[in-house]
Amino acid sequence: MNDVTPRRCQVFRVPTAHPADIAGVLTLIASGTITAAEIMAIFGKTEGNGCVNDFTRAYAATALQAGLAPSLGCTPAEVGNRIAMVMSGGTEGGLSPHLLVFCAGDAPAGARPGHSLAIGTAFTRDFLPEELGRMPQIEATAEAVAAAMIRAGITVPEDVHYVQVKCPLLTGERVRDAAARGQTVVTTETYPSMGYARGASALGVALALNEVPRHALDDAAVCRRFDLWSGRASTSAGIELMHNAVIVLGNSAAWASEAVIAHRVMRDAIDLPAVVGALADVGSVPTAGQLDQGARDAVLAVLAKADPSSTGRIRGARHIMLDDSDINATRHARALVGGVLAGVVGRTDLFVSGGAEHQGPDGGGPVAVIARRR
Repeated sequence: MNDVTPRRCQVFRVPTAHPADIAGVLTLIASGTITAAEIMAIFGKTEGNGCVNDFTRAYAATALQAGLAPSLGCTPAEVGNRIAMVMSGGTEGGLSPHLLVFCAGDAPAGARPGHSLAIGTAFTRDFLPEELGRMPQIEATAEAVAAAMIRAGITVPEDVHYVQVKCPLLTGERVRDAAARGQTVVTTETYPSMGYARGASALGVALALNEVPRHALDDAAVCRRFDLWSGRASTSAGIELMHNAVIVLGNSAAWASEAVIAHRVMRDAIDLPAVVGALADVGSVPTAGQLDQGARDAVLAVLAKADPSSTGRIRGARHIMLDDSDINATRHARALVGGVLAGVVGRTDLFVSGGAEHQGPDGGGPVAVIARRR
């Protein structure tokens, strides 16, 4: 007889008043709803610009690390090595700043394992600046995905529905460090370095999930071979780390969670049928074009990627996202996709991340829904 207590994954959506607002997370702990030790990952949407100089990401991560350190009995720096934190800047349009807290612990007494939400995390080693956007980052990310799958109890790639990666970018100081050691970097421009790091990380996910063959990958493929992509990768770059933090989300028969996760791939920024399909896969079917209150309450998280199409068109009609010198193109894309999602889900606290290099087809991207089983 197997007397091993199954695990469950819980997801809590916490609104924030500003990037350092962690009161909602601390309330979850103080109320006994969760323990700090159960927190596996925290995703955050912060109201910065999502570009190189978006310090709201580091600000939010620093606040979380300082706030959780006493409960975990460690230093703030050690919190970052225990909890995978992915702060994604940019809440353009109607997107609402918020945190998603992912917890894993023992399921309640009597709970039976079933095909339900599972989570696993892993961290790569720290990268050298010259490794970003190149094969070392791809290969290390693939290894971390495989390790996170094992920790999640997921045995086949088909049961993985979303892989969130937080990766580093190049700053002027990091570029100079490489040059001082006689090394070259993938680009000396800091903003494009975000795309290279995101792209290499996404290809690492694709490699681990058998979406792209190993022989198709080399340094030259990153941000050039856009026919190579993952339908389940979501990668976000920031200045606050030098390694990749990897979070695998999927369904596992070994877990007894109340929630499940499903995903689809949006073929372009207005691919509403893909969103509706992902919602239907978790039992939340829109009526009259939008989720009713019961279905809306069952949805715990919606995660998506957004990027403007490189053709400058959406289904033949011209868009100006790539031509606007005032507002970064990824900011336009987040607002557009956020609006499409909000219209059907009926809420705006959605985790929409910009910069979709090798994450879905050109102009599209993965979308995943986590919901309580109804």
